[in-house]
Amino acid sequence: MSSYFTDLAQQYIDGEWRPGTGSWDIIDFNPYDGEKLASITIATVDEVDDAYRAAERAQKAWAATNPYARRGVFERALRIIEEREAEITELIIAEIGGTHTKAGFELHLAKEFLRESVQWALRPEGKIVPSPVDGKENRVYKVPVGVVGVISPFNFPFLLSIKSVAPALALGNAVVLKPHQNTPIAGGSLVAKVFEDAGLPAGLLNVVITDIAEIGDAFIEHPVPKVISFTGSDKVGRHVATVCAANFKRSILELGGNSALVVLEDADIDYAVDAAVFSRYVHQGQVCMAANRVLVDRSIEAEFTEKFVAKVKTLKVGDPSDPTTVIGPVINSSQADALTGVVDQAIAEGATALVHGTTTDNLVSPTVLIGLPAESALFRQEIFGPIAVLVPFDGEEEAVRIANDTPYGLSGAVHTADVERGVAFAKQIDTGMFHVNDGTVHDEPIVAFGGEKNSGIGRLNGDAVVDAFTTMKWISVQHGRSLFPF
Repeated sequence: MSSYFTDLAQQYIDGEWRPGTGSWDIIDFNPYDGEKLASITIATVDEVDDAYRAAERAQKAWAATNPYARRGVFERALRIIEEREAEITELIIAEIGGTHTKAGFELHLAKEFLRESVQWALRPEGKIVPSPVDGKENRVYKVPVGVVGVISPFNFPFLLSIKSVAPALALGNAVVLKPHQNTPIAGGSLVAKVFEDAGLPAGLLNVVITDIAEIGDAFIEHPVPKVISFTGSDKVGRHVATVCAANFKRSILELGGNSALVVLEDADIDYAVDAAVFSRYVHQGQVCMAANRVLVDRSIEAEFTEKFVAKVKTLKVGDPSDPTTVIGPVINSSQADALTGVVDQAIAEGATALVHGTTTDNLVSPTVLIGLPAESALFRQEIFGPIAVLVPFDGEEEAVRIANDTPYGLSGAVHTADVERGVAFAKQIDTGMFHVNDGTVHDEPIVAFGGEKNSGIGRLNGDAVVDAFTTMKWISVQHGRSLFPF
C-alpha cells in the first residue's frame, strides 16, 4: 500500500500538515476489497476559516509575483508527477477502484493540464478602450479574483482537482480545496503534496478534508472566497449555486450528464460499437460524460446490438490492480445498491436485459437493456454505473428529439459516414460539447469544457478558465483636465 495513505492522512493548512479537530474520522476504504487505507480526523468550521484566512494572507504577494516566476512551480509539479507516476497509479487503483487504463487516462490528462497551466500564468491580457472624454485613457485589466474554493468529486479526483487548482493558482489566486470524502488523498492531500514539493509558497493551496455533516455550508458561505468551482451532482450543484448567489459569489458548476451516442444508418458499425462501449463503460460508467443512452437507427439496430452485446461480454470484471481488468468496483456500497435498483426498475417497467449484470460487494458487472418504455424516468436521469440503454430511432429528426429529451446537456456523439452531416446533427443537440465520429468522453486543456441545462454553469479550460478565475478592473487616466459642471 502506498505510503501516501499514512503520510498524507491530514489537513494541509498554511503550509503545515496537521490533524483536524473534529470529533470523528473519515475512514478511507479501498472500494474493491474493503481494506482500510487511512483514518482522517475531519476539519471543523474553525479549520475551514484557518484555511481561507491563510489563503487570503498569501494571495496578494503571489499575485504580485512575476508570472514568469509563478510558472516555474507548475513546471516542477509536472516533473514530480512524472517521477512518481507509478506510485500515484497505485494510489488511484487503491482509493478509487480505477483500473490501470483509467489511472493512465487520468494521469495523462492531469499532466496535460499542468503543461497548459505554465501558459495560463501568461494568459491574462488587458486592453485600452476609447473614451468619449477628451484626454482620458481607459485601461481594462484582468486581475485575480483573490481566493477560489474548489470542491472536487470522487470519480477523477486527482485530475478534477488539478483542473481547477492549477489555473486558479497560475492566474495569481490562492485556493482552498475540499476533496470528496471517498477520495481524500487522491483528490486532496496528494495535490497539496505535489505543489508543496514543487515549491508553492505556504498558504496558497490549502486542503480541508471534511463533510457537510460537520461544516454545513461554511465552505461556500465563507466571506473570503470570491469563486466556488464545484464538480459533482446537479442536486448538490443547485444548492451550491443558490448559496453562492445569496452571498454574491461566482459559481463554476460542472455537473452531471445524460449523454447520447447516436449511430446513424451510414455509420461504420464496428467503430461505433467500440466508441459506444468505451463511452458507456469507462471507469465503470462513473463519468459525467458517459453515454447513458445509445441511440441506433432502426435499419442497423440488429447488427449493432449483436456486436455491442458481444463486445460487452468480453469486458473483464474484477480486481482493478490486475492490468487486464476493464470493470473495477464502483465507489461504495450505496452506489452499488442504487445501480441494482436501476436495473430492477427497468425490468419492472418492461425492459429486457440482453446482458444482466450482477452485484458482488462493490463490483457491478455490465448490463445492457433494450425495450425501456419511452416514458421511463430512467431515460432522463444520470446512471452513474455500467448500465447501457439501447434505443432505436427512425430517422434523424426522431434521433434529435430523443437526444434532447433530458434535463441534462453535457456531452454526446454521433457516428456517420458524412462528417458535415454529423456537424449539422451536432448543432441541433442542446449540449455544451458534442463529438462527430468519436466517443462522448473527452477533455482537452485548451477547449472550453462545460454543459447546458442541468449540466452546469460556466466553462473551464483554455480562455474560459481565465474568465472563470479573474475579474475585470477599469482604471481610467485623465491626461488632460476634465470639465465639471460645478
